[in-house]
Parts: sequence; structure tokens; C-alpha cells
Amino acid sequence: MSTLFRYFAKEIIGATALLLLALLALFALFDLISQLGELGKGSFGLVKLLAYVTLLQPTNVVVVFPLAALMGTLLAVSRLSAQSELTVMRASGLSLARLATFAAIIGLLFSSFIFLFGEFVAPASEETARRLKLAATSNMVAQNFRSGFWVKDDRSFVNIQMVTPDTQLLDMRVYDFDTAHRLTSISIVKKAIYEANNRWRLEGVEKTIFEAAAAGGQTARIEQQPNAIWHSSLTPDLMSVLRVSADSMSMTNLSAYIDHLRDNKQNSTRYEWAYWAKLFQPAAVIIMMLLAIPFAIQSTRGGGVGARLLLGVMIGVGFYFLNQLTSHLTVLYNWPPLLSASMPVAVFLVVSLLLIAWKERPDKFRKAFSA
Repeated sequence: MSTLFRYFAKEIIGATALLLLALLALFALFDLISQLGELGKGSFGLVKLLAYVTLLQPTNVVVVFPLAALMGTLLAVSRLSAQSELTVMRASGLSLARLATFAAIIGLLFSSFIFLFGEFVAPASEETARRLKLAATSNMVAQNFRSGFWVKDDRSFVNIQMVTPDTQLLDMRVYDFDTAHRLTSISIVKKAIYEANNRWRLEGVEKTIFEAAAAGGQTARIEQQPNAIWHSSLTPDLMSVLRVSADSMSMTNLSAYIDHLRDNKQNSTRYEWAYWAKLFQPAAVIIMMLLAIPFAIQSTRGGGVGARLLLGVMIGVGFYFLNQLTSHLTVLYNWPPLLSASMPVAVFLVVSLLLIAWKERPDKFRKAFSA
């Protein structure tokens, strides 16, 4: 490992870490402001609010890291360029191709870190945050197992296999107990739709009722109900706390959930896109760093350095919004998830390589375009 590479790595890592902390502080402030309305509900006091916001930050790290890497590379390389250090290096034989290779190697280290962080740390931290808020703001207790969500509702225990984006409950079981903690009934429900005032409309209900027999013991009878009304303190707002979005799930959980949806003949496009987007995210970090190089290398006599740096940052933000756009269009038009998730990465990779080549040999590009 050359001295020059170590010098670049030190500059880029330091600048990226500084900007990452700044972005996280900004996102933490937004999270804090968004949760102020929940302050004082139940036992959700200031300490738990701050703990909740802190536990959300690992997810924010995964989201903002490509932008932090872009801005960190911009800052580091532009500072070397402004101090004429980069000019001396290039006069000594450092090509932009080699500089891009340095950035790609550092980006590979960054992407390995962010992949592991996003797979193992961020999902667990966000789930802990949701549980903390749920336990503090509700008198209900919830737990998520492989068998689905388990929720305690007064004297009932509710098992929910799936919560749809519009907060319908699918494949639900309700276990009712009496005051002596004896099981009185089990209801198997295909679908539950929220109406209003803590009232749910149940569809496809099979209810098993347990009753005391005259000679002792218990008897059971089964009732089939096409529709029924269920009163519960469970609300869509509470289910939105329980439900983890596709973007926050680990690739392992996404893969298992996609298989579950396919086995049940349900649409898995949104989750497939999230799976492939997570797989391509490490490449996005490297591409953002490559994209920063042509914008950061400027002549101190040419002026307009700040405007070009701002343009580079805007391109990085554009990459994020292009990702979000392809996500929505994929779900809306049922595009192939692999193709749509890789498209922004491929487009920006080509743009970054063309800009580096143009910066390295501008005369060659002028001749090509003039011809």
C-alpha cells in the first residue's frame, strides 16, 4: 500500500466521517421534531424519546452514507486541488484513472462496512426502537416471531401473519380468555379491515367456542361467520408502529418474506425491489465517490469551484430520488425488480466514468463532439 494511497485514504475517511456526523445530527433533529407530538403519551418521556431517536440513527447511517461518501470525497479532493497538492501529484505522474482506483478501493472498504451495518445493526436497532415506543405509548404488548405478530389486547392474544400497506390484517387468530385466564374461544380470521372507533370488520371467520359441560369438563362448537365485527384497542396507527418497512428489513428477512408471499400467490414486487436495491447499495457508495472526482478537480484560477461542488452534491441527491422514483414505478407498472433496481446504479456508473475520461482527456472529447 503506497504512501500516496494512505494519504488519500486518510483525507477521504476523515472528511466522510465528519460529514456523516453532520448529516446524522440533522436527521436526528428531524426525527426528534417529528416525535414531539408523542411526548407525554403513557410513559414516553424525554429520556425514552431521546433513546428512541438514537436507536433510529443506524438506519439513517445506511440511508445517508452514499451522500456522505460523495460529499467527503468532494471535500477531500477539492481541498487537495485548492492547495495545489493534487497539481503536484498529477505533475509527478498521478493519472485520474489511478486516483479513481484509489477512490474505488476506499469505496470498497466503505461499502463492505455499510453492507454489514445495514444487514445486522440497522434492522435490529430500528426494531428495538419500535418496541420501545410501543411499550411506552400503549398498554398493549407486542412481539414479532416467525409465526407473525403477537399482540396482547386486554384479555385476548392476537396473532397476525401479515399487515398490508393499507393496514389490513391477514390470516389472524384471536385467542379470548376469561377473568380466570381460561380459554373461551379461538377465532381464525382471513381478513380484518378497520372501520372506525376501534371497530374492525372481519371476513371469513371460523370461531371455536369452548363451554363448560354439565357433567364437568368442556365442550367445543364451531361457528362459521362470513362477516363479523370485532372491537379492539388495536388501531391502524399501532399497526404502523409494528410493521417494519421493506427498506428497513435485512436481506435475510426480505428473502424469507418474498418466499412467503410467493408461496401464498401474493405480489412480492415491492420487497423484491428492496432486496436488489440493498444488494446494489454498496456499489452506489463506490459510484458516488467516483462521481465526486471530476467535480472536485478544479483549477484555482478558473473560479466557480463552489458552484461545481454544489452541482456534484445535487447529482448525488438526484441519485437518491431516482432510486425512489424507480421504486414507485416498479410497484405501479410491475417492472422487473432486478432491472429497475440496477438501472440508477448503471446510469450513474456510466456518467461517472465518462466525466473522469473527459476530465483526463478533454481535447479528445472536444474533437469527438465537434466531429
